[in-house]
Formats: sequence, structure tokens, C-alpha cells
Amino acid sequence: MNKYLTFSLSIAFISWIIGMIITALLSKTDFYQQRLSNLNFIKDEKVNEMLGLEPFKWIIMNSFFKYLNPKLSITKRILMSELGEYRLEMTKAELSHHFAFLFMGIFILIKIIHGLYLFAIVMLIVNILMNLYPSLLQQQNKRRIDRYLYILNQRSL
Repeated sequence: MNKYLTFSLSIAFISWIIGMIITALLSKTDFYQQRLSNLNFIKDEKVNEMLGLEPFKWIIMNSFFKYLNPKLSITKRILMSELGEYRLEMTKAELSHHFAFLFMGIFILIKIIHGLYLFAIVMLIVNILMNLYPSLLQQQNKRRIDRYLYILNQRSL
């Protein structure tokens, strides 16, 4: 079991690098600008609550994970003029986690094909915690930024 967890965590960290590379390659394409940058899987905040996104957010904010993306771990107040750039960075991080989730899914499928079901379950749990939940959290934060930008635009009219 320890071997399964160690391997899963290793693949998760490697998947982050793969996700960042894929995101960097796609970031200049029209597909990225028009479709990927506005992904929104869960729009209902109650579903996020049922999934336990708030406790997950607390864990991220109160652990070493908050230091993994220095562009998003800002300790000062964000200025209105910085919101657009902050949203772009959040989108890159979100999509990197999506691609990492898919990359790790390939390994999970291989384990299932080989009949290693317990290994596949451990990898799936690690993948959910290390890739899916962070992307859902970033989507939630992106929606908050979008609402705030909308309110600011309404006030300036």
C-alpha cells in the first residue's frame, strides 16, 4: 500500500509539470482563448460545498501548498487593476491541473487494465486531491473574480 501511495504522489508531481507544459503550448491558441479559459464545470456553490471544497481551501491556505504557485499566493490586497492578470494566472494554473488530471488518468487506466484495482483506486484518490480539487477551487475563485469585475464594470457605466 505504501508503494502505491508513493508512486501515486510521484506521478501527481510529474503530472503537474506535464500540465504546465501542455498549458504553455496551448496558451497562445484561439482554442485556449475562446474555449479553455472560460471552462466552468460546477456553477452551483452548493455542489462545491457538498464536495468539501471549503475544508480543502482551508488546507491549501494553511499548508505549504500555498507556496507552490508564487504568482497566486499573494499576501497583500489585490488592486482592481491587477484582477485581470490574476485571473489569467489562475486560469493557467487551473488548466494545468486539468491536463495533469487527464495525464494521471492514463496511468489509472493502465493499472485497471492490468487488474491492479487497489493501485488504481489509490491513484484516483491522489489524482482527485492533487489535481481535480485544486482546479475546482481555482474555478470557484475565477467565478468570484468574474462577479467582482462585473460589479466594477456596472458601477463605471
